[in-house]
Amino acid sequence: MAEQERIFKYHGLGNDFVVLDRRQTGLDIDAEQSRWMCDRRRGIGADGVLSLLPSAAGLARMVVHNADGSIAEMCGNGLRCAVKYLVDHSGGRPERILVETGAGVLSCVPGYREDGVGEVDISMGPARLVAPNLPSGATGQSFLDAPVPGHPGLRGSAVSMGNPHLVLLDRPLDEAERLGPTLERHPSFPDRTNVEFTRVDPDGLTVVVWERGCGLTQACGTGACAAATAAVLAKRLPADAWLRVTLPGGDLRIRVPSDLSDIRLRGPVSFVFEGVVGLSPGR
Repeated sequence: MAEQERIFKYHGLGNDFVVLDRRQTGLDIDAEQSRWMCDRRRGIGADGVLSLLPSAAGLARMVVHNADGSIAEMCGNGLRCAVKYLVDHSGGRPERILVETGAGVLSCVPGYREDGVGEVDISMGPARLVAPNLPSGATGQSFLDAPVPGHPGLRGSAVSMGNPHLVLLDRPLDEAERLGPTLERHPSFPDRTNVEFTRVDPDGLTVVVWERGCGLTQACGTGACAAATAAVLAKRLPADAWLRVTLPGGDLRIRVPSDLSDIRLRGPVSFVFEGVVGLSPGR
């Protein structure tokens, strides 16, 4: 018989997640359970599942399960959802909380409304240009405004926000659905990659993201950070300023320091519903 479990649904700019609080048991879900929960016809429906597990370093450890059952190192929209859940169920209004992620322990500042957390400001940690999950992991050299092998005329920049990103500046946004699936699995990225199709505007960026393990989504927090980083490095936008990044689901604000030491992300988060499901092992 399936064990009954309470689930919570949240979204950040339409990028939606099922939140499971497993801090008491410390048991994570498996890939099959993640795929079922994310299925929009036969399951709950979501871009991903956030398992909140015990942590000695923060209020919880967040594990991000993609819709295809794979695990992402980090998710900015997901982290805002996790923060809202943790704070709204804490009985208090802390000024700052720490959450352990695959990209390290991140500091999060909740922004409050009458009904609880309405937005979250996150210290996302450094943007890395040399990392094992980027082409630079093999060469030791950053991949910036470089030709993408196997795709004549295509240039991109590789940025790690804990998870890998290939940022394509000045690419038509409507190319995301056509090129995204191929570029996600580009052999230069050993763990696959997220792909940002990016238009540089006078006052910010407009971005469509093909997310690794999910496909097209309404928003991607780490993708917005990576795109802003690439635009700053290309001297198309200023460092040390709050930049607008518009995604299909709405706007995020990103701040890229000149030394890339701690990218900041600020954006809204919303509760959708809670319920109970029967979640059996190896569903």
